[in-house]
Amino acid sequence: MAAPKGSSQTITVVKPEPTDHELLHTIFRYIPQIAKERNLDRLIVLLADLGRDLIAADRCTVWLVDKGSETLWSKVAHGIDRIVIHKKAGIAGRVATTGEAIITNDPYNYECFDREVDIKTGYKTRSIIALPIQDSEGKTIGVFQAVNKMTQSARFSDTDMEHLLLAATYTGKQLESALLQQEIEATQKEIIFTLAETGEMRSKETGNHVKRVAEFSKILAARYGLDEIEIELLRTASPLHDIGKIAIPDGILLKPGKLTPKEREIMQSHTEIGFQMLAHSERRILKSAATIARDHHEKWNGEGYPRQLQGKGIHIFGRITALADVFDALASDRVYKKAWNEERIIKLFAEERGKHFDPQLTDVFLGNFREFLDIRDAYRDELPDS
Repeated sequence: MAAPKGSSQTITVVKPEPTDHELLHTIFRYIPQIAKERNLDRLIVLLADLGRDLIAADRCTVWLVDKGSETLWSKVAHGIDRIVIHKKAGIAGRVATTGEAIITNDPYNYECFDREVDIKTGYKTRSIIALPIQDSEGKTIGVFQAVNKMTQSARFSDTDMEHLLLAATYTGKQLESALLQQEIEATQKEIIFTLAETGEMRSKETGNHVKRVAEFSKILAARYGLDEIEIELLRTASPLHDIGKIAIPDGILLKPGKLTPKEREIMQSHTEIGFQMLAHSERRILKSAATIARDHHEKWNGEGYPRQLQGKGIHIFGRITALADVFDALASDRVYKKAWNEERIIKLFAEERGKHFDPQLTDVFLGNFREFLDIRDAYRDELPDS
């Protein structure tokens, strides 16, 4: 296996060339994992592992071209964060720029090899194979690069190039799909936050309110034990919790004094209005936002609205957003009030545990109270001087 990072120890393990049967086994082992992976960083690691195993390399990197910054970046396994290089740097940069594949079994005498990484880590690069990853239009979107052939010959061959080309062709399709999905999701998120901020401005709230609620909801969901997909879904959808208020008349929405029973009934209708606005979408994000809009004023003890649900009959997204929304209302300054102090906030949530709020979520919140204050402080509103 490879020497540890930062070590000059030589590579001692020699592998046999993979047989055709082993190559097929490798492909069929990785393809189901790759096909269902939606996270781009994890997808890159899986694709790199596939390439490494197909050609018996010590390590393999899948680089992606960042069109906006003229760089290549990759997610590396084993807990190491992204690494970024200039688009024209080293062998990977040459491949990304020219679109031509490269094999060298004498990299130190290859003109564009960057030996600085070896110098810094003590790792000895003996052979490199790199080829472009292309999209359906033939544009280079990344680079597949493998380092150090681990067989007796220690040399990459044209056969290795053919096998890595197989992986690169498959990789191009998977990455193109993943990048398109990522772009769609980013666009959805931008639209959601813009729409939510517009709605909040009408009710004299700031855009930072929806950002804080999103981050509070994310922390609560993670600490409560929801999975990664649910956490991100909630974080993205929660800003639309009060979107139904856009249909509430100004005379009620902005009334400074106490609402009459009839006015309160109209104000509370924003939950059902928000649900009806969003529920017909086929997108998971908007369906989740619809549920949040309807359920975030329900109470654990059944005394909320609009349906007087109680306990776990209230969707977990609604229970989480309810707590996040109330905390932000209490803990943040508004033009019409000052924030409560920490002791007063803690006292209220302790009293409302099992009444207004899910008791388990309340325990999570109180047990991580400082983290919520840090988020509040990171997204503070800039209020006009009074």
